[in-house]
Amino acid sequence: MATKRCYYEVLEVSKTASTQEIKKSYKKMALQYHPDRNSDDENATEKFKEAAEAYEVLGDDEKRRRYDQYGHAGVQGARGGAGGFQDVGDIFEAFGDLFEGFGFGGGRRGGARRGGRGSDLKTSLELDLTEAAKGVEKEVEIQRKKPCGRCSGSGAEPGHSPETCDYCGGHGQVVQSQGFFRVQTACPTCRGSGKVVRHKCNNCYGSGREDEHVTRTVTVPAGIETGQHLCLRGEGEAGVQGGASGDLYVEIRVREHPIFHREGSHLLCEIPISYSQAALGAIIEIPLIDGQDTLKIPAGTQPGHLFQIRGQGMPDPRGRPPGDLHVEIQVVVPKKLSEEHRELLMKLADHEEAEVHPNQKNWFERLRDFVTGAEGS
Repeated sequence: MATKRCYYEVLEVSKTASTQEIKKSYKKMALQYHPDRNSDDENATEKFKEAAEAYEVLGDDEKRRRYDQYGHAGVQGARGGAGGFQDVGDIFEAFGDLFEGFGFGGGRRGGARRGGRGSDLKTSLELDLTEAAKGVEKEVEIQRKKPCGRCSGSGAEPGHSPETCDYCGGHGQVVQSQGFFRVQTACPTCRGSGKVVRHKCNNCYGSGREDEHVTRTVTVPAGIETGQHLCLRGEGEAGVQGGASGDLYVEIRVREHPIFHREGSHLLCEIPISYSQAALGAIIEIPLIDGQDTLKIPAGTQPGHLFQIRGQGMPDPRGRPPGDLHVEIQVVVPKKLSEEHRELLMKLADHEEAEVHPNQKNWFERLRDFVTGAEGS
């Protein structure tokens, strides 16, 4: 029995190589020794199988850990550790996705491809800020394709079945020679399925699918933001010829709030208070996203001052602590005054020695006179 080579040596990588480096090296070797490129070279096929065996172990974190600790004995029993892949088709079955874009066959060699996966769908859902803060269940309506009820998705009229494709003999793949290379591509007649529908369903005309209008419930987590997406697995278009269904992606849009402005998980609101409240201090009521609270305004609070209320912002959908509420103080100047209010303010102006009488020059007028030399004239 031949001694197995070190898997790191096979893939020509160091023992400290990252998973990405291992994958990149394997793809390079798989391309070099691919059977479709070396159809008459048995040695190349063995190297192809050896590289796949090494990648199956080193590309898996748990198998790699056992291999690093115990060598080949540590992965006995694993398909890639004991006897390797018995058949090139096994390799295509295991790692077929890695061969996409090579220009060679992927999936099990010579076999028809499985039914195509259905397309993903996208819709949107609009929420108000309170719904986004608390989390909510909402319904969305979508138009999508489902398997045809008349033919059960086969595309063939009841009483008939899809037939083997004559062009590719049911393999789903055809091989074309291009100079030095032999390129395996999907059959142009059956599009890789290996089957053709000669008696098409009268309902879906051979597509195997028909339209349906459905309503689905979306569970929206608390704290979600505009632009985030929720995924409903398997709620997209039905697959073709038994393929898996696509997914439904729901884009979230949160409407602007008349009081709160959102910055990530934090909320900002402006609270108007009077001059006397700012000067003397007060206890005022402030809104929260869910209810209200009181806030103490210290005497001498200036316009634009920010108060931070921890934990009263938006929850975090990832489970982190909620954001904060920032309250910005806005001092309101009344546009209309009663006579009594005016008299009180005049007394206050006299006390502050503030110039409010029309016949007195204000600060800007005195500055202008100083600049122009009119002062004292």
